[in-house]
Order: sequence, then structure tokens, then C-alpha cells
Amino acid sequence: MFPLLLLLFALLPSSHGAQIPSPDQPKEIPVATNGQLFPWDRMRLPKTISPLHYDLSLHPNLTTLDFTGVVRIDLDVHEDTSVVVLHAKKMYISSALLLAPAGTRVLQVLEYPRFHQLALMSDVVLTKGRKYEVQLEFAANLSDSYHGFYKSSYRTSTGEVRVMASTQFEATFARGAFPCFDEPAFKANFTIRIIREPRHIAISNMPKVRTVELPGDLLEDHFDTTVRMSTYLVAYIVSDFQSVSRTTQHGVKISIYAVPEKINQTAFALDAAVKLLDFYDDYFDIPYPLPKQDLAAIPDFQSGAMENWGLTTYRETGLLFDPDRSSASDKLGITKVIAHELAHQWFGNLVTMEWWNDLWLNEGFAKFMEFVSLDITYPELQVDDFFLGKCFEAMEVDSLSSSHPVSTPVENPTQIQEMFDDVSYDKGACILNMLRDFLTPEAFEIGIIRYLKRFSYQNTVNSHLWESLTDICSSDDLDEGRMKHKEFCSKRKDESGASKWYSGDELDVRAIMDTWTLQEGFPLVTVEVKGREVRLSQERFLRTDNPSLTEGFLWQIPLTYMTSASRSVHRFLLKTKSDVLYLPEEVDWVKFNVNMSGYYMVHYGGGGWNSIISLLHHNHTALSGNDRASLIHNVFQLVSVEKVRLDTALELSLYLSRETEIMAVWQGFGELVPLYKLMEKRDMPELENQMKSFIVDLFRGLIDQQEWNDSGSVSQRVLRSYLLLFACVRNYSPCVTKATRLFNQWRDSDGTMSLPVDITMAVFMVGARTREGWDFLYEKYRTSLQMSVKSRLKWAMAVTTMTDKLQWMMEQSLNGEVMKTQDLPDVIVSVARNPHGFKLAWDFLRTHWHTLIQKFDLGSSTISHLVAGVTNQYSTREMLHEIRSFFDSLTEEAGSQMRCIQQSYETIEDNIRWMDRNLPLLQAWLNKHGSRNHHQEL
Repeated sequence: MFPLLLLLFALLPSSHGAQIPSPDQPKEIPVATNGQLFPWDRMRLPKTISPLHYDLSLHPNLTTLDFTGVVRIDLDVHEDTSVVVLHAKKMYISSALLLAPAGTRVLQVLEYPRFHQLALMSDVVLTKGRKYEVQLEFAANLSDSYHGFYKSSYRTSTGEVRVMASTQFEATFARGAFPCFDEPAFKANFTIRIIREPRHIAISNMPKVRTVELPGDLLEDHFDTTVRMSTYLVAYIVSDFQSVSRTTQHGVKISIYAVPEKINQTAFALDAAVKLLDFYDDYFDIPYPLPKQDLAAIPDFQSGAMENWGLTTYRETGLLFDPDRSSASDKLGITKVIAHELAHQWFGNLVTMEWWNDLWLNEGFAKFMEFVSLDITYPELQVDDFFLGKCFEAMEVDSLSSSHPVSTPVENPTQIQEMFDDVSYDKGACILNMLRDFLTPEAFEIGIIRYLKRFSYQNTVNSHLWESLTDICSSDDLDEGRMKHKEFCSKRKDESGASKWYSGDELDVRAIMDTWTLQEGFPLVTVEVKGREVRLSQERFLRTDNPSLTEGFLWQIPLTYMTSASRSVHRFLLKTKSDVLYLPEEVDWVKFNVNMSGYYMVHYGGGGWNSIISLLHHNHTALSGNDRASLIHNVFQLVSVEKVRLDTALELSLYLSRETEIMAVWQGFGELVPLYKLMEKRDMPELENQMKSFIVDLFRGLIDQQEWNDSGSVSQRVLRSYLLLFACVRNYSPCVTKATRLFNQWRDSDGTMSLPVDITMAVFMVGARTREGWDFLYEKYRTSLQMSVKSRLKWAMAVTTMTDKLQWMMEQSLNGEVMKTQDLPDVIVSVARNPHGFKLAWDFLRTHWHTLIQKFDLGSSTISHLVAGVTNQYSTREMLHEIRSFFDSLTEEAGSQMRCIQQSYETIEDNIRWMDRNLPLLQAWLNKHGSRNHHQEL
């Protein structure tokens, strides 16, 4: 066997000998579907040949739900070879030809489905340095999942079902639509033609240049050739969509596409897209390179949106906005998702990561730019109030031993899909925010513009970014820099002394940032103040009962702090395991990680927490809302790792009775509500109700202040919506009475009465408690064309106490006729959060597991969300055993090795440890606190 393998690989170019498996990496001998040896045994394609241009012609049939196509690929040959290896998945290849200078030759086609690969075998050698062309004719079914070239449908208001076809190629699904070199570094130009019926339109990345009439009453649309780009950014849609358009200040035509009956919900997205594309054009100082940018609302869509170059695609809820029916959080969400996808036109499309291990260079940047762009273009949305939440979400998974570095090796499609997680997106954004604060926003902006200009139409790795952010005032860059750059560097030169962060040694951005991107997790900094001396130490924050797992980690941490004596921000770069800094005078308190601009937690040793608690109780506004939110987050997280006692965290939380800012209030709920959610899944009603009463009492003042209307800023409106919903869910009598009255009035008007949008969640939720109310909500859901209203109705129906309705909702969503299957994961998770439904959700997940992974794809963030949402509130050894038994029984093909499964085990183990250690403490504290309140009332 082994000599045969060596013989086989001797046929490949010797310069790629490094890609032959080493003896300590035994490889399965690849055998093609016809029994012949397949001439390549790697999942990654060989680098002997690269594509230059694709000429792609497609004919989708929306009646038979299949498609045929022809692709001609211009090839650049880098080494002599007689084999062209490329990707194709679930596709019938009817013809393969080599179009060479010497004439046309038939190529033998070998298929290796395990790696989604084709080998085109030539009987003549393709010579290094020469250009060749291959032509493949192919056919396949439209996918019935949400990726590749897939079928979508929608129902009109008259009940007619209309079918369309759309694409979703990221990360590895272009190969399911046409044979291609489906890796991000194989950039090429694409010329696309689509055959359609006259009743449909076709759109793609580039504008249509002409339409040709074909026999059989068919039309063929010809699209302009794209710029050089990766396969995962190719897109085309065949549909009956309508559109609205406007032109940006820079001359780019922006169009929003949607189904005809929802085209009146596109005005807000059109305004936002025009404004944001203009902003990025100026901010990056690089003109958007295409003549148009389409944004299409797809009725069936798995993820939130996709950045295909020139044709971004969205869920309908991510693009459609009704000024009378959509909420403040809808507006915030839609604007953020458009900002994210348009940022990708530069970060990801123009400059693309070399391989998926550095996906964060795409996604972390796009997530970060959402906040940078909206802070400037839509200041009224107050996006800064919500950024912190992203860092807390990232820390949730990053504090598990199953987390991964931001940049981590991946090979197969499942591992690649798993990279689309909170670490790549949210941690990526948070460490960029920390770096921006570290370098100054001006220096950071200059560095990223330099990065984009230097690597336009190319592929990059981590180190390219760090190099671009280092020494930004070098003379070479200044010569070609814009005025802002020159002014900044001139000012820097005039300033005396070194940077605010370091002295003496040269700033090494790469050395600092490698500690944040090449190792998983994040640091916990312990601060102990003794007189003027501040002792600092760092360790990995890890929720585990195995302390050895925290060893061997060291970060370079840009610390910021302020004190009772000085409100200005002081800075210190902690490069070692421990260090000491000296204050100019003794202080009452010190707060590290100002505004939580750093991706780390802080523990105040000695009496440090007591000083913080005293400050919050007596003068909480001495600290910013973000600082207060980070203290709430940190102190409760530290209870999990036994650094802080639970009663200390609960004492700190008492100040929340005077809190009004969204991020701090939100974080208070975020730490306290999960405590009773754990109890709901155990049989301990007395303690559970005590905990619920404590939270209602804590926020009663703020709840009572809420008006039942849509007034105030975006943050105030988002907070109002949550507070009223919480109060009604928790049966707070004034809330339930008012919501019930409003629901009855709304139902009596047959849903025509106009309710303030911010209160609809609370009103619908109370209405869903009766069978008649639930049925009325479902009828409104069935007939509504407003996507944001449908989302709120669906959520309210999923919090009912009626288990038969919960089961029916999950089955209906799986069926997909009235409730879309794209929403099934959210429905299952909502049912799992419902104290009356969590057993149903777990049983449903197990029963339909194979259908779910088929539909939503192994490793996808959807499956991860599903697994976490159904399992992460269990806290008993019995349930851990049951969950482990199920997932352990799966094969690798069915997902047994997915990271989200390991994360669910770790989360449940952490919950068990927390409950074992803290339940008696919690009981004692609530008893004491309850009696304390009772005496105060007397």
C-alpha cells in the first residue's frame, strides 16, 4: 500500500512534495467513484494551477427544481501537470474538454465525493507558464437547504406559493452550484449568464449588460464581468422581485429587492445603504469599485445576511422596515446588519483572508465597523450602548476550555463552518476595539486604510494587518498618505515624550496582538492596592475544576485605570505575569479597564470589592454606565471561578434599584435571571419564586417609571420594551392588568387598533396565555406581511403555558408551510427557555437531529445556537448524562465532534458546580435580604 501511494504521488510536481503525507500522518488512499485511484489526497487543492476567469452560463428550472450549466475556466499553470483538481459537489458532469492551443481534447473526469473534488485527467501535459481553458457541462438539483444554489418560496396574501432560486456560497458551497476552485485564495473574474422565463428577473454581482431572446420563450441575461474575487462571493437570484433604487454621492446605484407585496417596506434600508456606502467610501479612502450595490430580502435565508460583492442578501427581518409597525430594536438591528455587510465590501471582498483560519480578519472587522460607522452616521441609534454586550457574549464561550484562538487551524467544511462563531465575530471586534484605544483612533484608522490599500484584490494573514498598524508614520507612507495622515504624524512628531502606553522600547503591535489572536481565552487581572502600591497579576479566566488548564497563558494587556483622586484615564502595558505600579497618592478606590475597552476581566483583591460596592451604593454615577455594567458582569463571573463569594456579588447588585442606563440594567438582568432559569429546570419552586420576587423588587422603581408609549431615545425604547415584557412574564400585577386590557381592546378591534410598538411584546405575551388569545395571535401571524410584527407574534406564542401549542409550533416550523423552517431553530430555543416547554424542546431536538443537520448544516452557527439554547440551562448530573449519551451515540458524520457539543457539556458541568456551591448561600442571603426589607417596611 505505502509504495503504491508514493508511486501515485510521483506523478505530481516535485515542487509540491511538501504536500505528500508524512509518515506520521497516515492518509487514506483516495479512490474515485469509478474505482480508479484519485490523483490527490488532500482536502486543500494543489497550487499547481489557478483560475483566472470563469465564463459561467446557468439555466435554473423553477418548475422541475433543477439546473444545468456550462462553465469555461481560464487556467494559469504554475508547474507542469496532467491533472486539474477542482471542486464540485452533488453534481453530474456530462462533458469535460480541454481547450488548448493545439486543439480541443476530451478530459477524463474522476470524482472523489469525500473531499467534493473532481480530477480532470489530460492525456497531454499542461506546461508551466502557459494558459489553458477547460469547459465543463453539468447538472444538479436546486438545494433544499439554505446553501449552494437553493430553492426558496413565499406565499402571497391570496395564498399563492411562488418559487424562486437564490445562492449562499460562503463558506464552501459554490462547489454545489458550479465546478470551481472553491478556496478563498483562488481569486478570479467571473462573467455570468442566466437563462430564465420572462415572468422572472435575474440579478447577479454585476449589472446586466443585455438580454438575449432564446427559443422556447426563454431569455438569457448577460452580466458584466466582475472584479477579481473569491468564489464564495459569487451570487445570483432568479425571482419575481421588485426593486427601488437611488444613487450615492459617489455615483453608485443602490437597489433594494423584495417580493412585490413587501416592496413598500424598503425605504429605510435604501436610505441606510446609501448613507453607509458613502460613509465607507470616504472613511476607507478607497472608492467602492463596482457600479452598483443590490440588497435583496430573501424569504428563506439561514444566516442574518451575506456580503456577496455587489449583491448582498438578507433575511427579510434584516432588511424590511415598516415605520408604523417596526420597533426601535428592529431599526437598530437592520441598520447594523446593513453596516456589517457593506463594511465587508472592503474587509473581506477587496482584501480577503488567505484561508478560513483567519476568518476573523473578515468578520471581526465587519462587526467592529458596524459600531464605528453607525456611531458617526446614525448617532441617534446610540450603538455604543450595545457594544459591550458583544464582548460579554464572546467571553461566555471564551471562558470554556473548548474555546479556540481567534486564528486557529481548520481544514474540513464542518471545522470551517464552526469558525463563524462569537469568537471570530465578537471577540474579533472587541480586540480590535482594544487595539484602537491602544493606538488611538487616528493611528488605527490610518493603519487599516494602509492595510486595505496595500492588499487590495489580494489575500492576507494576521501578520499583514499588524505590519500595517506598525510604524504608521514611516516616510514611504507619508509620501502617498492623505492630509489627515500627514497632520496626525506631524502632530505626533511635535509631541514630547513617548507614547501614552510605553517608554523606551519600540511598540511591537504584532507581539502584543499575537497574544490575543494565537491563544484561546482571555486574562483575569487581579488588582490589589496597598497604600500607593498597586500589585497586578494575570491568569487565564477559565470556568473549570481543573486548575492546570489555566497554566502557560500570558498576554500583553493594555491596562487602563482611573481612581477616586483622578478621573483621567491612566495607562499601563502589562507584559509579565505580575507587576507593580505606583499611584501619586493614596486613593479610596481604583477602577481598572475603563469603559471596558479592554478584553479582560478584573478582580479586586483585598478589600477592593468592598470599596467598589460602597462607591456604587453612595455615588454610582461617579463611574460611567459601561464601567458599572462591567463591574456587574465581572463580579458575578468571578463567583463561578470562586474568586468572589456570591453574597458579595448580590450586595453589589442592590445598587441597581437606582440604575437607569441600559447597559448596566441589561447586565443586571443578564446575571440575575439565569440564576432562576437554572432553578426552573429543577424542582425547587420556593427558592425559584423567592429569586424572581427579589429581581422584580430590585427593578420595581424603574418598571413603574415606564410609560406605555414609543417616546424616548432608541436605548430608552429598547429598555422599556424589555422591562415591561419582564414585568408581565413575572406576573407583576400592574403590568399584567394593563397588558390584558390592551390585548382585549386590540383583539376586539380585530387587530386594527394601533398599539405602541414598544409594548407589543408584553401585550402579545399576556394574550398568548389563553387558548382564544393564542389562536387569535396565530391568525394574525398567518396573514401579516410585516416581518417584525410576525417575529414578535411568534415569540409571544412560544412563551405560552400550553404544551400542545408549543409542540405544534415546532412541528409547523419543521413543516415550513406557514411558519418558515428558517425560523425553526429560534422556535425550538424559545420553547426550551419556556419552563413548560424545555422537555419538549430537548425531545424534539433528539427526534429530528438528522433532519436539522441536513437542513442547517454541520458546524453552522445555527446548529451551535440550537444545541446551546436547548441544553445550557440544565444543572443536574442526570441531564448531563442524558445529553452526553445522546451526542455520544452519534457518528462523526452526524456531528459528534462538533465544538458546540463539547461547549454544552462544559456549560452544564459549570452549572452543576455553581448550584452545588452556591444554592445554600443564595437561600441564606435571600432570607436575610427578605427579612431586612420586611423590617424596613415596618
